[in-house]
Formats: sequence, structure tokens, C-alpha cells
Amino acid sequence: MKPSPLVATLLFAATLLILTVGQTPSAHAADKPNIVFFFIDDMGWTDLGYMYDHLDRKTRFYESPNIDALARSGMVFLDAYANAPNCAPSRACLMSGQYSPRHGVYTVGDPRRGNHAHRKLEPTENKTVLADRFITMAESLKANGYVTVSMGKWHLGSDPTTQGFDVNIAGKTWGSPSGGGYHSPLNYPNLVVKEKGVYLTDALTDKAVQFIEENQKRPFFLYLTHYAVHTPIQGKADLTAKYKNKKSTPHHKNAAYAAMIESVDDSVGAVLAKLDELKLTDNTLVVFFSDNGGHGGATSNHPLRGTKGMLYEGGIREPMIVRWPGVTKAGSVCREPVIGIDLYPTFLAAANADKPKGYTLDGVSLLPVLKDASANLGRDAIYWHFPCYLQGSGDPHGGPFRTTPAGAIRKGDWKLIEWFETGRTELYNLRDDLGEQNDLSKKHPDKLAELHADVRAWRKQVNAPVPKTPNPKYDPNAKGKGKKRKKG
Repeated sequence: MKPSPLVATLLFAATLLILTVGQTPSAHAADKPNIVFFFIDDMGWTDLGYMYDHLDRKTRFYESPNIDALARSGMVFLDAYANAPNCAPSRACLMSGQYSPRHGVYTVGDPRRGNHAHRKLEPTENKTVLADRFITMAESLKANGYVTVSMGKWHLGSDPTTQGFDVNIAGKTWGSPSGGGYHSPLNYPNLVVKEKGVYLTDALTDKAVQFIEENQKRPFFLYLTHYAVHTPIQGKADLTAKYKNKKSTPHHKNAAYAAMIESVDDSVGAVLAKLDELKLTDNTLVVFFSDNGGHGGATSNHPLRGTKGMLYEGGIREPMIVRWPGVTKAGSVCREPVIGIDLYPTFLAAANADKPKGYTLDGVSLLPVLKDASANLGRDAIYWHFPCYLQGSGDPHGGPFRTTPAGAIRKGDWKLIEWFETGRTELYNLRDDLGEQNDLSKKHPDKLAELHADVRAWRKQVNAPVPKTPNPKYDPNAKGKGKKRKKG
């Protein structure tokens, strides 16, 4: 039986009281900054106002003034990537600090999604829970004196408090809002609202502000992992009406989705205002990031090719902002390629903490580029591995699925995608062709061979499985695109 709203509030307050016992009235050490991490679900690279300037677009539809202000006061990363084209594997990589072949979370649920008659291969089996043997970023920060809280989507098991978080608000196994979606009644762990008129994004924000208020005297890690802007596309009625009356653009026109973005922006504004009020801003590292590309049914990722679920840029290139006063330069822009697994070692470096002994971290600390946007991280390449199926169009020459088993590598300005069903490879120069329209594999066979050798060597290093077993039910003459997509 779920607790009443009053009981849930009292339980949350009691938890915060326990966490704050023993705190002194003095501010915590400056060598352990607070960390506020806004992790948004399904937000595309072009979905925020500040990106209109970088894309030289004069007409704007989506509005995000608070996030735009954060961008002006911090560092914008224009070549930031998720570790996977959909939710759960991206989050597993983020929390573990490791590439997907090490933890086995490759997709959301069934790796055989879609009509079996279209699958040429048997996909790699998928794990849906991040195993306890992985030392999460929350566990590492907690071991170094941080109070840790996860607020919102978890999607890696039943309870984030088993993975290093002191407090869990609304986190569970599910990948999208439960029950009626974003509008109350809400029924989540430690977030139960029976009365109507409460919006999920606002409810999480209120809890986040309360947490900061109660834990301002010690280092804290706030992982505010909104369910928004994941489906169902449900904005507040007044905000949705606002955008219905606003002129759309050729690529952005969904009023309810725009309303959801504005609610996320309001959340960012409220949290940052609380930091200002409590004079915590100067000692707080703030990160804004998304778990995968924008969902094609809700937004456009143009000029990027593809959407959520694809290894084209539209599925994996993300908006990312980092603000750390005294470290990042206001209004700076970084073009160094970075990826989700880099945040774990970055947080450790910020906290002056060593990585867990004997534990592998595949990412690199972003501290050099945070100090100097033009710095080089000294990394050769970044990689993706997706040995599973999603429905929708993927390999344009290999079948009707959104993503058939595939892998990718970005090395410098070059990117290679390899389709495991067909053996096809595609090569793009992202500096000259951000939209991945010109396959250069035939024009640059030496570069193709170089990247292909690199990604195969990496797969061997991390023991990445490549599906090879034929699917006995495969029918080359099958028609249709398979079953409806599972949420996540």
C-alpha cells in the first residue's frame, strides 16, 4: 500500500533529517563542490533556444530562457554524445562509467523488437538491470563524503538506493511516466500525489529544491533525471495553448512538446535560483545533458540525420552545458568530442577523489577542457555498440528496422558506421557533412580501413559480442515493419 501524500512528505523530510545530522553551520570544503546534474530524457540536439544561435536560425519556436542563461554563464559542448541511441544503455554507461559491452545493457527490454521475420540474425541477449558489481558514480561520490539523491527516472533496476544513492524520489524500473503520465495523480516511490493539478516535472523540481535547502551544509550530488521530454507528449494546458498560438518553424512545430521543454526549463531555473539564494552557486558544478537524441515522432533533429534509436548523429549527439564558476569560462564553446562515460571521471576529479581501486573507467576527465575549451583530451576515438534490434528504418540497405545490429566509431572528424547484418560500412566527415549525407567509404578507402580496424580492435578489447547466428525464422520476402515500439 502506497503512503498518503502527507506520510510520503514526512518520510522524505525524515530521510533528509537523517542525512543532515552532524552537519556544522559552516560551509563545506571548497575542494568538494556540490554537483547538480540535470539529465533529460529524449531531448534532441536542436531542442533548446541557445542552439538556434549556433545553427544560425532566425526564427525560434522552442523557448528555454533559463537553460540559455546557463549556457551563457558556462561552457557549451557542441560535440557531446550519449553512449547509446536509447535510454537504458545510455544510463547504464553513465552510472557505471563503462562502455556497454562491459555491463551488457544494450537496449530497452527485448533485443528482438520488431517482426522476427525481418531479423537476419539472432541478437545479443540484453540485461535490463545494472549489476551490483559495478561501482556507480553515486557510490564513489558517497564514499568521498557526498550526500547523494536520484530524483526521477532510474530505469536500471527497482531502486537506485541499492546503487549508491541515499535518497530515491520517483525512480523505478520503468522508462516512462507511469499511470496517467505527467499529470497527477502521481504514484512513485516517495512521490505520491492524489490531488489533481500537479505536473510531474514540477513535483520533481520541488523535491530537488527541498533537498538543496536541507543539505546545503555538506557536499551533495543531485541527480535530477527528469522523465521529460519522453513520451507521452503531455505539456501543461496553458503552455501548450501558448505554443499553439505561436508560429512554428519548418522543423519545430509540436506545441505540447514545446510546452514540455518549457517546463524542464522552469525546473532548471528554480534549481539554479535556489543555489543563488543560498549562495552555493560559486561552489557548485552544474551539468545539463540528455540521454539520447530527440524522438522522431515529437521533434526534428535537423540538420542531423536520424532520431532516437539510430547511430546517426540525430540519435546520439546531445545538448550539453557545464558551468563551474572559477573553472569554466562564461560563454565558452568546446568542440572536443565527449561522451557520457566521461562524466564519472570528471565528477571524481572535481571532488578530488580517486577512482575505485581495481575498477575500470572507460571515459576520461573533462577537467582539461573545462579549464580551456581548446584543450585536447588526448583520446584517439569514441565508440558505440548496439548488437540488438529496434523497429523503424536503420541501415538504408539492410531492412526495415530502426536500428539493426550495428556499431560506430568517431575518430577526429571522421565517423564510421558498421551494419552487422549486411557487413556494410559507411564513412562520413562530420566537419564537412554534419548531416551524414555523403558516404565517403569509396572515396577514402584508406580512412575506411583505418577506422574499421580501430573499431574491431576496440570490440576485441572490451569483449563486445557481434551477432553472427542466422535467425531461422528470417523471411527475405516479409512485409511490414513489425510490432509497435515498446516504451523507452
